[in-house]
Parts: sequence; C-alpha cells; structure tokens
Amino acid sequence: MKLIFMGPPGAGKGTQAQILASHWKIPHISTGDILRACVVAKTALGLKAKAYMDAGELVPDELLMDIVQERMNQPDASAGWILDGFPRTVAQAAFFDKLLCDVSGAGGSTSGKDCALRAVNLEVPDNILVARLLSRGRLDDNEETIRRRLQVYREQTEPLIEFYSARQQLVAVDGDRDMELITAELQQSLSIDS
Repeated sequence: MKLIFMGPPGAGKGTQAQILASHWKIPHISTGDILRACVVAKTALGLKAKAYMDAGELVPDELLMDIVQERMNQPDASAGWILDGFPRTVAQAAFFDKLLCDVSGAGGSTSGKDCALRAVNLEVPDNILVARLLSRGRLDDNEETIRRRLQVYREQTEPLIEFYSARQQLVAVDGDRDMELITAELQQSLSIDS
C-alpha cells in the first residue's frame, strides 16, 4: 500500500491519512508535521523552512526532498506508507518516482509493480477550505495567508492531478462530506487495488 494524499490545505488529507494508516498498519508520513517539528526544534532545516511557511509559500524542493528521502529509508516504511504533503510539484513527483524505484530496487526487487503507487485527491471548494483552516486556530492560519496558500496550491500543486491522472494512478474523492463517508469510500476504492 503506497499512497500519496493530495488536495488543497484544509481538505482533510492528514485526518484521512491517519485513519487509514492506522487501519492498514502502515506509517503516515506528513511532511508538514516533520517541518513543524523542525521549526519548533529550531533545527537548521526548520529555520530555513519557517520563513517560507510564514509567508504562505511552499518550502523549496531541495529541502523537502532531503526530508522525504531520509524518511523513506527508515525500516517502518518498507511495507508501505501514506505520504501527506509531498510531492507538491511535478518536479517533486518526478524526483519521487525515481526515489521510489531506487528504494524498491535497493531491496533487491526491481519489478515495476514495486514502484507503483496511488495518488488520492481530496476535492473541496475554497470557501469550505478557508472556514476549516480558520477554525483550526494555528498561528500560521489567517485568512490572507490561507488564501495565498490556496493560490500557491492552484499554481504549483494542481498540475499533479493531471500528472497522476495521465499515469492512471489518480483516485479523486469528494472531500466535502462527513469524514466517515470519505473514509469508507477510500477504504473500498483503495482496497480493491491493494
């Protein structure tokens, strides 16, 4: 089970990823959580990332790629995972595709199936997203920053929908429903292919 959870900020990626990771007993890898932990710990990476996050901008590819590569090499990720918050650009997706095949190949297996993954896109209207994000009460969530993050998402991350759709790896889900309905649909649609 190798899944990427996509969707704009506030779509419910983290919530659904946690539920399903627990259900399937695989790690939920959230680049946002890793970055926030680095910021709190005031690591070199955290200090670099904080300036971008505070401005509502995406953290540069090279910083995220280092984090992801390090995390994917940990033993608990060998049996599968749900990745939340990466990739966010087509360049990152191309890097990740190569990384996945390298990690799979490192275990002695080079079949194309080991490089296969599914990308889940949670679709939610912008007005719902803004309301959800404002209700979270995070320090970096004010309406101006949220709207900037949504704009950045549309410009830089939405092209991933076409990237994964063209590879027949995309699963689109209506994220503006009760959490339980979304979870049930994801379990059903993803379990068929696992």
